[in-house]
Amino acid sequence: MSKNKQPQDKHHEEIVNGLYEQMKKIFESSEQAMYLYLDDTHKACNSKFAALLGYKSPKEWAEVKGALEPFVAEKSQETLSSTYWNAMNKMIASKISVTWKKKNGGTVDTNVILVPMAYAGHLFAVHFVS
Repeated sequence: MSKNKQPQDKHHEEIVNGLYEQMKKIFESSEQAMYLYLDDTHKACNSKFAALLGYKSPKEWAEVKGALEPFVAEKSQETLSSTYWNAMNKMIASKISVTWKKKNGGTVDTNVILVPMAYAGHLFAVHFVS
């Protein structure tokens, strides 16, 4: 993130960190890859998700801007996007199949459980990936 952070950016960064800390035991202990998503810039994942996509660390993955284009295969983008919006607008969890793009250009097929979650007045999507 640039040195010229907007106040909202700092606030969103704090919100993502807060939810991650609240869920830290789950993120660190889960046998599933996981990530949480507030927006294309503010997201966090566990080590299993970073490794699944070929990133050295959750921090390296989180520094990539975007959500669909850099990480999701074109054939899965509409499915993940519409499932996300259903979660945010209708407060429903869903299980879907998603093909991810790996950092090295390969792909990996997964099942994703996408769950809406609220924290400090903000809606997030928490994704459990297997």
